[in-house]
Amino acid sequence: MATPRYKQYVDTLAARIRNGELAAGTQLPTHRAFAAQEGLSLVTASRVYQELINQGLVSGETGRGTFVRDISLLPVTGIECDVTPAMYDLNFIYPEVTEQTALLRHTLRRLSMSGDLESLLHYLPHAGRHQERVVVADHLKLRGFSAVDPDTVVMVSGAQHGLASIVLSMFSPGDVIAADALTYPGFKALAQTCHIELVPVPVTPEGPDLAALAQLCRQRKIRGYFTMPTLHNPLGWVMDLTSRRKLINLARENRFFLIEDGSYAFLQKPAPAPLAELAPDITFYVTGFSKNIATGLRVGLIVAPPEYIAELEKIIRITTWNTPALMTGIVREWLEQGEAEKLEQKKRRDAKARQKIVSRIFADLPHIAHPAGYFLWIPLPENVRCDAVISRLRAANIAVSPAESYAVTRDIPQAIRVAVSTLPYDDLESALMTVRDTITYLMDL
Repeated sequence: MATPRYKQYVDTLAARIRNGELAAGTQLPTHRAFAAQEGLSLVTASRVYQELINQGLVSGETGRGTFVRDISLLPVTGIECDVTPAMYDLNFIYPEVTEQTALLRHTLRRLSMSGDLESLLHYLPHAGRHQERVVVADHLKLRGFSAVDPDTVVMVSGAQHGLASIVLSMFSPGDVIAADALTYPGFKALAQTCHIELVPVPVTPEGPDLAALAQLCRQRKIRGYFTMPTLHNPLGWVMDLTSRRKLINLARENRFFLIEDGSYAFLQKPAPAPLAELAPDITFYVTGFSKNIATGLRVGLIVAPPEYIAELEKIIRITTWNTPALMTGIVREWLEQGEAEKLEQKKRRDAKARQKIVSRIFADLPHIAHPAGYFLWIPLPENVRCDAVISRLRAANIAVSPAESYAVTRDIPQAIRVAVSTLPYDDLESALMTVRDTITYLMDL
């Protein structure tokens, strides 16, 4: 069978990109110019470019053109671990304070002497032990909840497992979930795996464009909306109470669920009431203890409407059976003793100190960050491309996240997200200066 004509052009251009003849950053002719140059129809030329985009070889940028990508940088979802031990990690967020190790050692001793030790060797209730859910429900008062019924709390193995449990229990392949145009990569990957269609909601400096969401609801049957209203990742905004109420009204009018990710909410004090506090009947609230306590514990929770708890328990049973009792026991101990709250306070102070370093180094370079956030978003100047920045930083042993990991839209913004949680202050300052210098060097080019 003869190869379609457009495929021949795709193969030729792909070969030129892979052998280096068309270097990373090369701007291809416009669709119209390429069509005229090769004697093709505009439709065929557009199909060629789209195929190259689908293969990850070029990127189409609205208003700028089509550029050859750096193919040494494989497309990622943002949740793969592409950071080596020798690199400065500005990609992942795992904040630590020095007291955590000693605290863990002390807690393990206490647990080993408890009379309940044998229970750690047995299966537990799928939603978690009742007393642990009572303690967690009480802890949520620090997140803006007035009171949470422990029977509406489900223990999970981290926030990502919580999100997976919600999607698998409440949604079906082909369903449509709205999400901010820039959103958490883990939810993007989850939706793709579960064959859920994500549709983007444009964002503003203050939060989602709710008028655009209302228009989207008139065009599509939206079954859910995933959002991080309190300290959004990656843009760092906090939705005000008025916007939260408008969003809830939209959800009620259009009969869709709210999926509220509160993973970074502990960094904002004070904070508006969670969506799950304002609309507990339609909201699934999920958070973990990775950021505020320690990433290795892999304990999280869902607060859900009572009628859906049984569905969540079914998914937990077929995915993990139950969250490991040793992990939940540690978390319970730290919550009861007030240690978790102390760690949160220290991490808020730590995040503010790190953002002061950010403000000083990037004073003359546009960036977006929360004053107590563990990350920042850097929109790149007009003539600077993300691939080039990431490639140069990787050569300098610095890992950052590309905008592609966060973008729900087809058009990917030229930007990077930089995590600032992990490195010692001196190393962080050095790494951030390299990021700044790399961007300004490419601007000068």
